[in-house]
This record gives sequence, C-alpha cells and structure tokens, in this order.
Amino acid sequence: MFAIVDIETTGGRPGKDGITEIAIVLHDGEKVVSTFSTLINPFRNIPYQITRITGIDNEMVQDAPGFHEVAKEIVELTEGAVFVAHNVNFDYAFLKQAFLELGYTYQRKTMCTVRLSRITFPGFPSYSLGNLCEKLGIEITNRHRALGDAMATAILFDRILKLNPGLQNGKEREKIAKKSKIPPNLDQKILQDIPEGITGVYYFHDGKGEIIYVGKSNDIRKRLNQHFAFKVKDSEKALMMKETLADISYVNTGSELVALLLESDEIKKVKPIFNHAQKRTRLIPFYGIFSFYDQNNYLRLTIQRLKNSDRPLRLVDNMMSARNLLTRLIRQFGLCSAKCDMHHTGGPCFDYQLHKCDGACIGEETSEVYNRKVEEAIESISFMNESFFILDKGRNIHEKSVVFIEKGQYKGFGFVEANSETDLQETLLNSIKPYSHNSDIQTILCTYLKKEHIKIPYKERVDA
Repeated sequence: MFAIVDIETTGGRPGKDGITEIAIVLHDGEKVVSTFSTLINPFRNIPYQITRITGIDNEMVQDAPGFHEVAKEIVELTEGAVFVAHNVNFDYAFLKQAFLELGYTYQRKTMCTVRLSRITFPGFPSYSLGNLCEKLGIEITNRHRALGDAMATAILFDRILKLNPGLQNGKEREKIAKKSKIPPNLDQKILQDIPEGITGVYYFHDGKGEIIYVGKSNDIRKRLNQHFAFKVKDSEKALMMKETLADISYVNTGSELVALLLESDEIKKVKPIFNHAQKRTRLIPFYGIFSFYDQNNYLRLTIQRLKNSDRPLRLVDNMMSARNLLTRLIRQFGLCSAKCDMHHTGGPCFDYQLHKCDGACIGEETSEVYNRKVEEAIESISFMNESFFILDKGRNIHEKSVVFIEKGQYKGFGFVEANSETDLQETLLNSIKPYSHNSDIQTILCTYLKKEHIKIPYKERVDA
C-alpha cells in the first residue's frame, strides 16, 4: 500500500510553522482505493503571502480540528504503507515534528516522486509538480490545496509505477528510498563519483552553476551524506538549500588546516547565500590586542584601534570582542585587570578585592612573576612576529602541504614534493599561493598551533 501525502503549512520551518491542511490518497499499487483530507487549525497566524498561494486563511481554519484531533486517523491510514510525496522530505519532516510535539515517534518508509520522476522522465528542465503535470498532461484541480496536489501526485505516481513495476518489490523500493534522501535536483552519480576519505573544500551549486554553499571536511563524501540525511529540525534555509542544490564540486587539500584556511577565504570571496559565518570582508579589523612594558617593567596588554602598519598580537573585529578576549585571558591566566587596561580607577583592581588578582596592580606581585603569566597568555592567542612554514599532509602520499606565516601574518599555502630537500626554504617559498590575513584566519592558525605540527623557521635573506 502507498500513502500519497500532501500538506499545506504556514511556512517552511518544521517546529516553528504549523500544518494548515493534509490530504492522504491511498493507492494499492494498481489504483486509488480511498482518500482523506481535512483543514487543520495550526494555532498560529497564517501569513498573507501563504494565503495568496494556498487560498487558506485564518478564518477558514478557525473551527478546524487541531493536529492532535486527527493524529490517530493519520497513523491508522498510513500504517504499513509507504509514505509517498512530491519532495517527500518536506511533508515527512512536518508530520514527524507534529507527532513529536505530541510525544509520539512517527516513522514510515518514504519515496519521493521528484526523485522517481527524474529517473522515469529524464531531461525535463524542472521537476516541480506543476511542470511535470503540464508536460505529462495531468490535470490539477485546486492547485496548492492538499487534496488537489495529492490527487495529481497520485496520478503521477501511478504512471511511474506502470513504467517501473519493480517498485512494487520491497528491495527495489529500498534502493529508491535511499536515492530519495539525495536532493531532488542532484544526480546521484555526482555523489557516487566523489572518492571516500578526501579531505578538502566542497561547493554546492544551483542549476545555473552559481556557488550557494561552501564547506570543508576530513571526509567530503561522508559529510555530504550527513548533509542529506533526514533531520526533523532542518531549518527553512537547510530545506531550501537541498531543493536548490543541483551540482557539487570539490578541491582536495589533503590537509585539514589548508581546508579550513581555503574555506574561510572562499566564503569571504564568494559570499554564498547559504553560508552564515565568516562572511566578513574587512581584511584589516578595527582593533587589535597589543603588549608593552610600563615604567615598572610590567608586561601589559591593551586594546588599540588599528592602523595599516600595526602588527597586533591578535586581530579582533570590534571593541566588545577585544574586551571579551581580554576578560577570558584575565580569568584563565590570573592576570591583573588594571594591567590589562580593564580597570582605570587607580589603586588595587576589583579582582584583588576578590582575591583573584595576586597584586600586580599595587606591586605585591613582582614583574618577573607576573610577566611569565602574561607571556603564557600571549602564547595562547598569538604567534606574535614569528616567520615560519607549517608542513602538513598533502593531497597524496608523494607531497606535503605548506602554510607560510611571515612576521605573524598568514601569507598563503601551497604543496611540495614529500622528499624535496634541495634549497628547502626557497622551494617552500616558491610553492606558496598568496592569500589574505584576517581575524578568522588568525583564530584558525592559533587553534591549530596548539596541536602537534611540523614547523620550519623562515630566515629572511640579507643581501650583501
């Protein structure tokens, strides 16, 4: 038995938006045997733009049953049936969430008529229900109402079944069910052609080839499967991204560090619509953390607005971020807030009163002892003005990746042969493709440098 389902909702976010209408068309593999449909009171406002599409407004659902009143009937109608829908993840996600809110776990095997249509009717420019029905001569009555769309989907599914009789077989359905988890506009072969275990950066493209998302992973193929796995709490943007995705490309970096650096740069450069973090384009942030020795030889930390020639210990994007960072260092390393420009009233700092400061502010803690704590704090956030290469895994066993830091500034990355030893520094330097330094990059590098790594000092040449 197949339960062909269509729902209308107040929006695209399971858990935040509600169901306003549901229709279930039962198909026994040969014909439609029964139908069920009802409006549902979502107990929330139906936005005007949704009403324009579906025709369902707040007044229509005011006296309709709540989901809890029809839940039992939905369970009974779909019991033992394969859950079929056009873009099944959307309808299934809403129903699972609605049942979850009632304390019930709703699970059914699923099939997607978008995915089935791509296999059965290849070459169409669009696999929306409206376009498929137009191309195949299927009449839709009451478009964007649950029963009208469910009946049209049932006719479409009936044609698919007749052309693919093997779908009646459980094993064949399992194969198709696995395929249906892949976004509807993505050819499964694209995913299959990506080798397992590749570390690097991957790109999601829409139907026009535009990059809509950039990510990185130690195993790109595994990460993509995680993207496509069904999640009840998928956000509206996550669902939209899956619907928009039409192609995937990737860059093999071999190194997780290089993948992180490249991903950050690509997000800033391309600004994909589905990436949220690291979109800032400002290459020189407004503020930096600096150090200096005061007249009593105490090593102090301070926040300063940046100039282009400044080389701070750590870049920060705004004053609040800078103060939060200094506060963390004060707590973590037992620093004096007065010596970190966080206390300006003179005399002992507030932390001294709480016995959290050892008295550097009033000379009780010597500069030698205090400065060692500051140096530890600095080491935790910065590689200061060092110049060096970081060697890491390459794209294959015959090469290594190279990241170049010059006077504390990231200069770029490249690749060299694993056994390259002739004029090593010149070879490493010539391999580097230049990239920009910014606060996100510095955070990535500071985090990485706390781990084990191969670090080769860089010595500038002095012309005779």
